[in-house]
Amino acid sequence: MSTAEALNQELERAAPAVAAALSPLGRRAFYPPDIPFQAAQARGKRYNATIGQITDGAGGILALPTIAAVLDRLSDADRNRALLYSPIEGLAELRERWQRWQTPAADSLPAGAVPSASVPIVTCGLTHALALTADVFGGPGRKVFIPAPFWGNYRQVYGVRTGAEVVAVSAFPERRFDPRAVARAITALPDGEPAMTLLNVPANPTGYSPTTEERRVLVDSLVAEAEKRPLVVVCDDAYAGLVYEPDIPQTSLFWELAGRSGNLIPLLITGSTKELIFFGGRVGFLTLPWASDSPITAALESKIKGLIRAGIGSPPALSQMVLLQALRKDDIRQEIAVVVGVMAERYRVLRVELERSEREHGAFRVLPFNSGVFALVELPEGVEADAVRRHLLDQEDVGLVSIGERYLRIAFCSLEAEAAPELVARLVRGVRAVAGR
Repeated sequence: MSTAEALNQELERAAPAVAAALSPLGRRAFYPPDIPFQAAQARGKRYNATIGQITDGAGGILALPTIAAVLDRLSDADRNRALLYSPIEGLAELRERWQRWQTPAADSLPAGAVPSASVPIVTCGLTHALALTADVFGGPGRKVFIPAPFWGNYRQVYGVRTGAEVVAVSAFPERRFDPRAVARAITALPDGEPAMTLLNVPANPTGYSPTTEERRVLVDSLVAEAEKRPLVVVCDDAYAGLVYEPDIPQTSLFWELAGRSGNLIPLLITGSTKELIFFGGRVGFLTLPWASDSPITAALESKIKGLIRAGIGSPPALSQMVLLQALRKDDIRQEIAVVVGVMAERYRVLRVELERSEREHGAFRVLPFNSGVFALVELPEGVEADAVRRHLLDQEDVGLVSIGERYLRIAFCSLEAEAAPELVARLVRGVRAVAGR
């Protein structure tokens, strides 16, 4: 029996819904007992000749002086960890610290929700984590339901790469978030057919996070749908912590979904990109909804590690070590709070300007936004978003992103608060110019 078959049998025994939800690639995947596996077993041995790293013979790196100088402030042990290969699953201390970082206090969750999950696996950015969920649970014949408007790269990750069918679910009828929309769309599938959905909270491109009541309805509707089928829910929390209204929950939906049903398979994707403003570091995390000593976690981690090994080899150790230095600091949350405060001011100024302009000029409609780093405006019928975008580039010295036929996305993360009034004024002029052609 192959290793993959043994893992599949273990999942069929311990978690039939997970086994049924696997993609063809997910069924084939496993972590092979080759070099990284054997090197892990040889850690701590006096003579460890398992892995192709240039060391001093005692586990220390033979680094170039120019590169080593960058890391002068690190201890010898940390410097070695930064410059040697990372374990496939990531540095152990970083994984443990990130688990504590992202796990909410029990009293911050609704009654009945219990924080419980695996130690996260390190990925090479959040998109890599998304790709791993697509590889393991997507594939031809699988439908992935995503609230729309959504980040266009989801189509590449789930549709183009794996052949899954991405189903856009209108999430803002009448410019109000519909928390039942995803479950309602999934209900059209035959009972028993596995499905996936992806929830990006706060969302790109809308900049929206559900209210407390909307979250309750959303979670309950997904739990109910999981009674009919294996349901994988990918929680893309790329913009975690960037919430600006006091009545909007900041904890991840993952913690309210984990453990609610044997058929419900929530997967949490987080990372340092936005949470710690470390865009170039490319350090993401993928967390499973079972304890690390669960046989389900062990089987899925083997598959995921096998795919990481086959795709990128291992995640960069240097950027992991930079992030680890930050997580070791007692005051790192205060540093983050300063940046969030800057973002909150930009959000407030832009929101006032957009809503005022909508009332006074009617050149666009503003979709609800309360978090994240984006705002989305809907253009009048017949006005093409990309035409407005190109006009703004050519005539107004403004760069926005067109989404579909009628939406423009404003990234206020890269816009000073003082610039918001002028940008909105130029946007109005641009819409009117294109509409009047």
